[in-house]
Amino acid sequence: MTQDEIDTMWQKAMQESIKEGEMYTRYHFAKVVAAAEREACAKLVDHILKEGGGTWGDAIRAWGEE
Repeated sequence: MTQDEIDTMWQKAMQESIKEGEMYTRYHFAKVVAAAEREACAKLVDHILKEGGGTWGDAIRAWGEE
C-alpha cells in the first residue's frame, strides 16, 4: 500500500466515524484496511489462477516487493 492509499483509507474511516458519531476512528480504519487487503488477495488469487505458475505463497511473499 502506498502512503496515499493509507491516507485515503484513513479519511474514509474518519468520515465513517463522524457519520456514526463514534469517537474511535481506529476501528473503522482497521475495517477499511482489512477490506482493502482482502480485495488485494482476491486479485492476487485471480491472477495466479489465470496465469498459472508459482504458488500462492510465492505470490504473497512477492506482493510487498512490487
